[in-house]
Amino acid sequence: MSNSDPKTRERPGPWPPAPESSAMPPSSWAKRTGFRPKFSGETNASDSGQVGAPSLPPPPPQPKAREPDAAQPDLEAGRARAVNGERESEKVVPTPPQTDKDRTVTVKKRRDSDGPPKSSGQNGQAQGGPTDQASRRPVRSEEVVDVLPLTVDDDEFVGRHAHMKYELRDSPGLVPIGLYGFQHYISMLGSLILIPLVIVPAMGGTYEDTANVVSTVLFVSGVTTLLHTSFGSRLPLIQGPSFVFLAPVLAIINSPEFQGLNGNKFKHIMKELQGAIIIASAFQAILGYSGLMSVLVRLINPVVVSPTIAAVGLSFFSYGFPLVGTCLEIGSVQILLVILFSLYLRKVSVFGHRVFLIYAVPLGLAITWAAAFLLTEAGVYNYKGCDANVPASNIISDNCRKHVSRMKHCRVDTSQALKSSPWFRFPYPLQWGTPVFHWNMALVMCVVSIISSVDSIGSYHASSLLVASRPPTPGVLSRGIGLEGLSSVLAGLWGTGTGSTTLTENVHTIAVTKMGSRRAIVFGACFLIALSLVGKVGGFIASIPEVIVAALLCFMWAMLTALGLSNLRYSEAGSSRNIIIVGLSLFFSLSIPAYFQQYGISPNTNFSVPSYFQPYTVASHGPFRSKYGGLNYILNTLLSLHMVIAFLVAVILDNTVPGSWQERGVYVWSEPDAARREPAVTKDYELPFRVGRVFRWVKWVGL
Repeated sequence: MSNSDPKTRERPGPWPPAPESSAMPPSSWAKRTGFRPKFSGETNASDSGQVGAPSLPPPPPQPKAREPDAAQPDLEAGRARAVNGERESEKVVPTPPQTDKDRTVTVKKRRDSDGPPKSSGQNGQAQGGPTDQASRRPVRSEEVVDVLPLTVDDDEFVGRHAHMKYELRDSPGLVPIGLYGFQHYISMLGSLILIPLVIVPAMGGTYEDTANVVSTVLFVSGVTTLLHTSFGSRLPLIQGPSFVFLAPVLAIINSPEFQGLNGNKFKHIMKELQGAIIIASAFQAILGYSGLMSVLVRLINPVVVSPTIAAVGLSFFSYGFPLVGTCLEIGSVQILLVILFSLYLRKVSVFGHRVFLIYAVPLGLAITWAAAFLLTEAGVYNYKGCDANVPASNIISDNCRKHVSRMKHCRVDTSQALKSSPWFRFPYPLQWGTPVFHWNMALVMCVVSIISSVDSIGSYHASSLLVASRPPTPGVLSRGIGLEGLSSVLAGLWGTGTGSTTLTENVHTIAVTKMGSRRAIVFGACFLIALSLVGKVGGFIASIPEVIVAALLCFMWAMLTALGLSNLRYSEAGSSRNIIIVGLSLFFSLSIPAYFQQYGISPNTNFSVPSYFQPYTVASHGPFRSKYGGLNYILNTLLSLHMVIAFLVAVILDNTVPGSWQERGVYVWSEPDAARREPAVTKDYELPFRVGRVFRWVKWVGL
């Protein structure tokens, strides 16, 4: 009767017995099971989407087996669909019994090429030791998930998925490469063509000048993309005119010394921009190839990148809808169509492709443009005795003065760019004349080149998690930034009006189109170069009505803001430290430039520039008014740029306020030594034609 012996009998548990489960699990239970509450109030818990894979916790009680098709992944929301009130990303799926440790596995959204990590890392970088080298093998059988970076509530940023149709080094064949490459560039159409449609009219250029600049942008974008995919970071990223350069370019265009120009104003300002871009691009190339970028990258983390890029999109609020309001029935329809396609119809598939999501901008543009054409042909915007091509200063009739703005913005036949454009035109360097160099404008652009490098760093890391085996090494990052500098030099020589950098929207396009093949991007770049030689293409794009351009920009800038904020998924987004830093950065990025832009302006001041360009005239009336005119220009201009203030506030606070690496979301780049030992990483990032062997001694720009 040993069981009745009080010395050996087990003691009864506490009374009353504890409940089996609770609505809000305690902290100790959460730590044992890996549960991360969303609204638990715990300081260490975050639903920010940390990519690092935590080490496997002790197995919780075995759940009841479910049907294989009981839960299907939600390809759009970035998480698995709820099954019986439980999120798929948090459920425990039983596996065939092997060992006690491997009896249960937590479903992960991100497919890691290295297998189960030994310890947790940051931003998708699993930190495994030598003991797990033998188990490293590509895994292609995990859950299929899609990511749309616009949805910032996704739990985790998804890297290298089995659902990606083609990854970095995949080559599916000539026909699929051509189709997907064309699709990739069409989905990026707004980012490639909208900036010339804004800056050229602001410079006093004609429709023919706009058509020529658009053709030049397409040509330079194709060439620089080929260079970047071959000798830069080698990631499938498109190079083009970034919105980062738009605000400083508008500030230079509206400088006081250019206000009185009449004849050849466009070419004069373009040559000034070329000189500033060339000097700033050379500075960026030195920053990359000298290895300084691999040192500065230690200061740049998601908490810095997020408000900086978001401020780029938020800074153009004074341009967007005020211009849309000049022809509300066309501009508002354009905005509503893009929202309808990208949000409400995003899950509609046609032949297996989410046409409305991928082509939201081109489809919205085509439909709105066709509607505006029909209204124009129907005579809706015809007013007796009025001609839209007559300058407003020459109009005598009060009735025509009243309707001249409506005719100019609503009609689609005011542009003669398509008729006057030649069928063949080859963009050549120095086509606008010899660049003019001024140190004050060049210094402004040098600071902007640092901001564009910050933008590119976030894009490198995010795209590598989607298509590559590992994030790039600091040397690959430096090499990419250096080549972006050389690409911007080419943009300055050819005269695109802006620098060339990685387009932030490219990461969103890769996730949506599921095309990460480098060869598809190369094919698309060659197609873009061929397209730029057809002058009618530039003329056709230049004839897009101004109000439609403004409406598309409203969507593009909103998406850019969301893409910037989505970088917070790599950090502890619920941390009060990060919340305060990002909040201060965004607020002061709007408030401090507003002080500079409004300083010295009386309410009744009449400017010769349109109201939406007045924020960029700060160089003539800013608070800095020392005896050094060039210094005044630099300080007044830089401190009126929203992205500069956001970057300064974020980088100072993030690097001085204490915080752990996990809380800050420090970007983790691949170690050079480990990358050289892994054939997959070497094949992803090594330079072609054995060029890397020649520069192997340059440690800071290689693997």
